Amino acid sequence: MATSTSSNVNVDEPEGVANKSSKKDINNKVDLVINNRKHANYVFDILEYLQAVKEKDVVCAVNACNKLFCALLKRGDLFVGQLPSEEDMLSAEHSAEQKYRMFMRHRYNSCTDLLLELMHHESFQVKEGALLTLMKFVTMEGKFPLLAVDWEEHYHFPRELLKAVVGQLLSEKEDMALLISRFQEFLEMEDVRYYVMSSVSDSVARVMEKAKGVALPVYQGNVFLLASSVCMPSKEAELSNFLVKQAAKQGDWKAAKFKEHRRAFERMWLCFLKYKLPSSMYKKVLVILHDSILPHMSKPTLMIDFLTAAYDVGGAISLLALNGLFVLIHQHNLDYPDFYKKLYGLLEPSVFHVKYRARFFHLANIFLSSSHLPVYLVAAFAKRLSRLALTAPPAALLMVLPFICNLIRRHPACRVLIHRPSAPGEPCDDPYLMEEDDPAHCHALESSLWELQTLQKHYHPDVAKAAMAINKPLTEEEDDISELLELSAYELFERGLKQKEKQAVPLEFEVATQLLGGSGGVLGAHFSLE
Repeated sequence: MATSTSSNVNVDEPEGVANKSSKKDINNKVDLVINNRKHANYVFDILEYLQAVKEKDVVCAVNACNKLFCALLKRGDLFVGQLPSEEDMLSAEHSAEQKYRMFMRHRYNSCTDLLLELMHHESFQVKEGALLTLMKFVTMEGKFPLLAVDWEEHYHFPRELLKAVVGQLLSEKEDMALLISRFQEFLEMEDVRYYVMSSVSDSVARVMEKAKGVALPVYQGNVFLLASSVCMPSKEAELSNFLVKQAAKQGDWKAAKFKEHRRAFERMWLCFLKYKLPSSMYKKVLVILHDSILPHMSKPTLMIDFLTAAYDVGGAISLLALNGLFVLIHQHNLDYPDFYKKLYGLLEPSVFHVKYRARFFHLANIFLSSSHLPVYLVAAFAKRLSRLALTAPPAALLMVLPFICNLIRRHPACRVLIHRPSAPGEPCDDPYLMEEDDPAHCHALESSLWELQTLQKHYHPDVAKAAMAINKPLTEEEDDISELLELSAYELFERGLKQKEKQAVPLEFEVATQLLGGSGGVLGAHFSLE
């Protein structure tokens, strides 16, 4: 079929008139193509508008393509099966009806290619329109399939088109956060979720193998956003919301099986996490790992390699990695003998200043809550925290001091640390080895918590009062430190300002009668210039 000449808008027309004429031209041609096959060549003009310079023309063309090809799909005017090339379709062996359907199928393929490119347009309105139109095509192809049905494997879900959409969302050069956020509503569909997870796994394997282990921050950021948007169902009975309804054998379809969803979910995350990540990405993954990833994996212990590698990164990442390791130890019987040694190694002066300070001590409180921990281990943590407390800020001290007291309450054998007598004024030779990384060899149990006695003379009255707790027998009831975990210096200052003194503070013993003057004045001396 011959290509018609595109109708051009008069450059001398005002912009508003030009936009109206463009929209009218597009809509008229859509109606002509739908209503009469003689005007089939107008489809070229419609597709040309998808490449227009003006944003409004592109948006109008996207909507026009949505209307046009959905109508053709519904009417069965697109060729079904393996599509011959445009040269082959002109041979005499094909009827006029077949040639028309082949022609329109080629135009449909060109349209999807252009829409995929428009997902990277500078205008978000265009991006969004292209995405929604492509997903509309996915829905229509599910109802009116263009390929032979694979009954054993995938039924008639248009997985190739969806895979192409996912490929554009996982851009290697552009941050697709906004468009991925817009795409989340489709992940609520069971079949879309299943094929998206499979597509993500295939994409990561291909792109990261090509990169040969080099981190790709933009691409991996897009993968994480899309993967973390997947909200897994908790049981098979919840699999009921499908984009494409299957006419028969719905129960045999992989996308309708809870077990297959878990398998695809596990494969997606393991494939993503086996490659080197940017340091900021480790934090994002580890924060959601124990709540959103591990519970939905059939073999959570497969994450041990990732968690071990994450711990070796250091800093806050090591802390977050220990959280995941603790879940595997506590809930999945993972044998990890160095866990408490690694936790002990994280106790450094910087722990009071990092962003995840509250999370660290919340988790450390959980890790050290067991009454079956050996005494030497608990003593090592109490002693190291006491030593670090000498240089900690007041806001951190108000949380650390009750923390140490709670450790001693849980393990009465550690009371020797606060009841080891020494002669007043006698030099203290502390056997504790601060530089020792192994809590079993730091000699903490042979030492004492003299640091807490030192803090009783702290310049901040609240800290001094908290340190006084060891002067009295400790109660069995533990102190609640939950409200103190995120206490900041600003909040501490504000709290001090709001406190009301129980009695008036004397400011002057004698009321001053004059500031300057003779012998009775405050200065008490008279200076003469003579």
